Amino acid sequence: MLQNEPTIQPINLDDCCDEIDGEDVDAARAALPNLKTARALAAIFKALSDPTRVRIMSALARVEFCVNDLAAALEMGQSAVSHQLSALSELHLVRSRREGRHIFYRLDDDHVEQLLAVGLKHVIHG
Repeated sequence: MLQNEPTIQPINLDDCCDEIDGEDVDAARAALPNLKTARALAAIFKALSDPTRVRIMSALARVEFCVNDLAAALEMGQSAVSHQLSALSELHLVRSRREGRHIFYRLDDDHVEQLLAVGLKHVIHG
């Protein structure tokens, strides 16, 4: 077991309630995202579950990079970085701009930067 890993307590089914609270259930249903939105959000979290992608996004949160410079910063091959950038671009987590023969990448918007920052803060805090 990892240090500071929470222990999972078994659920005692005797502690569960027998009656359904209709108001709470209706409120929960009303707050649920639709399936399309839930799948899109799950895809974003799946992308963020890869340490290489998190490192790429962390670098791009500070400054925009071309693939060569980003690969050098991460000590990775250009092909591997390009592959990861493509996956992040498809999810609208990063965007690119062309300047001459170079393509520069950065985080797509402030929401992506905030998502990354909150996740990192949570990990550091825990």
